[in-house]
Amino acid sequence: MAKIAIIDDDPDIVDASSLVLTSKGYDVITASNPTDGYKIVMEQNPDLIILDVMMIEPDDGFFLAQKFRKMNIDTPIIMYTSVSKSLGMEFGASEMVPVDDFVEKPISPETLVDKVEKLLAIHLKE
Repeated sequence: MAKIAIIDDDPDIVDASSLVLTSKGYDVITASNPTDGYKIVMEQNPDLIILDVMMIEPDDGFFLAQKFRKMNIDTPIIMYTSVSKSLGMEFGASEMVPVDDFVEKPISPETLVDKVEKLLAIHLKE
């Protein structure tokens, strides 16, 4: 089954997302900060990355996504955010924010699984 990396500093989000995804048979690896997140992606080559926008710094997720893309890592990235709700902003994938999908926290288990399955179907078919 596919390996999914979750990089988020909120242990409740990591635990809930991990529980949902492992119950569907996915292999889940986690990190609670950008440094460890970068390390697990480089060492374990996941099939999909779930990345929080705000960790230690408010833009850690954006920076890490850009870093992966500059290194030609084309692994699909789902970005978790609560920023857009609190600031009234809308985000979309772009060169500045090179991710495949944005998800507002909290996310329902059904929506998470649906988004993961859709991105993996595209990525693993390539």
